[in-house]
Amino acid sequence: MQEKARRIVMNYFNDHVDVTDEKKLTMDDVFVVWFCKTLQNWKCLVSTTVSDGMYYEVTHNGDKNENYVDVYKKWENYCVKG
Repeated sequence: MQEKARRIVMNYFNDHVDVTDEKKLTMDDVFVVWFCKTLQNWKCLVSTTVSDGMYYEVTHNGDKNENYVDVYKKWENYCVKG
């Protein structure tokens, strides 16, 4: 499950990276930040060693045997007190 999510993200990155970046990820460059499994479904939050602010959410629908990938860019992190 987690290896599948990592491979999906690795392939997505390698298919979309700008050729001028001259960077291709391996499985060693991709890691799971969070994982949850409920019944036949699971979800992984995945990141990479590339400092581009991107993170990936891979959701597996066990009923349909489909994987959905959401790709996000972190814009900002700030604190709101109270």
